[in-house]
Amino acid sequence: MVVRFDEEFLKDPVCSYARLRAVGPVHRAEAPDGSPVWLVTGYDDVRAALADPRLSLDKANATTGYRGLALPPALDKNLLNLDAPDHTRLRRILGRAFTPRRVEALRPAVEEIAGALADAVTGADLLAEFCVPLPIRVICTLLGVPPADVTRFREWTDAVLVPADAGRARAAMGSLYAFLTALVEAKRASPGEDLLSVVADSLSADEMLSAAFLLLLAGYENVVHVLGNGLAELLSAGLTSSTVDELVRHASPLQLAIRRFPTEDVEIGGTTIPAGETVLLAVASAHRDASVFPDADVFDPSRAENPHVGFGFGPHYCLGAPLARLELSIGLEALFSRYPGMSLAVPYAEVEWRSAFRSRSLRALPVRLNGRFPHSGTVGGGG
Repeated sequence: MVVRFDEEFLKDPVCSYARLRAVGPVHRAEAPDGSPVWLVTGYDDVRAALADPRLSLDKANATTGYRGLALPPALDKNLLNLDAPDHTRLRRILGRAFTPRRVEALRPAVEEIAGALADAVTGADLLAEFCVPLPIRVICTLLGVPPADVTRFREWTDAVLVPADAGRARAAMGSLYAFLTALVEAKRASPGEDLLSVVADSLSADEMLSAAFLLLLAGYENVVHVLGNGLAELLSAGLTSSTVDELVRHASPLQLAIRRFPTEDVEIGGTTIPAGETVLLAVASAHRDASVFPDADVFDPSRAENPHVGFGFGPHYCLGAPLARLELSIGLEALFSRYPGMSLAVPYAEVEWRSAFRSRSLRALPVRLNGRFPHSGTVGGGG
C-alpha cells in the first residue's frame, strides 16, 4: 500500500499514523507533489534515523528528482541542508549566540514582550494577539531588527512560511532577502550585541544570511503553533500549567522532520532503503508510540519520562531549543498569571485546524479571559 497525504489522512493525522504504526515502522508513500518517499513512523527508528550520519540533509545526494522549497542560493546553505563538516563548523560558530548565559540574558526582554502582549489581549483570537507576535518580536530582538521594521518583517515571514498565494510568497521572499542582505551588511559594518554581530567575524555574508533566515524558518512558525496548540490542549483540559516538554511532544505542529537522503543503502525497521531516495521521519507519529510513552494519546503535564524528539536528536538537535523553551515557559506564565480563569470560547471539538503535509496548527484560538488578575505566580517551565 502506498500512503498518500490526502484530505482523509490529514483530517486526523493522529489516527492515520496510529494505523500505520500498527502495520509496521516503514512505509512507501507519495508526497503531495507526487514524488515517491519512504515514511518512518516508529519511535525507535525515527530517533535512530535522526542521528544516522548515512542519512544526509544535502539535496545533492537525492537521486529521485527531489525539489523542495526553492530558495535563493545564499539562503539555501543553512544548517537544515548541510552535513558535516560544513554543518559542524557553522553549528559551532552559531552556538556562541545560544549559550546558556546568552539565552538567560534574553529573559528580561522576553518577559517584557510577553507581558505587554498579554496585557493587551482581548481573547477574540489568542493566536493572532499573542502566539504569533511573541516569537517574531523575540527573533527581531535576537537579530537586532529595528522595532519600526517588525510589522513588515512579520508580513514577509507569514507570506513565505504559510504561502497561501505563490505570487505573494515570491514577492515576500524577494523583499525578505533584500532586507536581510541590508541587515547583514549593517551588522558587519557596525556590530552590536545581537546574534548576527556575535558571529560576524567568523561567517561570510552568505552564511550570516542563511543563519538569519533559518532562525525565522525554525524559530518563528514552530514556536507560534506549539504555543497555540498547547494552549488549546491546556484550556480544554482545564489546566493552567504544563511542562514545555509535554507541550512539544503532544501539541507540536511538526509532523515530519526535515527530509533525508541515504548516502548508501540503509536498513530501517527491516526495510532496505536505496541510496538517494527521500526519507521522511514522522516525528508526530513517534510521539504517540505507546511502547515509549505510556498513554501516549493523553496530554499529561506530570509525565516523568519524556524522551520526545520535537527538537530533533543527535548532531542536528535544534540549536535554538533553549530559546524556544524560554519563550514557551514565559509565554504561558504571562497569560495564566494574568488570566487564571481563561477558558476556550468554543468547545475543543469545534476549534478549527489547518492540517497540512508537514504541519498541523490552529486557524484561530478564541478564548474567554474571565477578567484580568494581578501578575503573580509561575507556570510550567522547561523539562
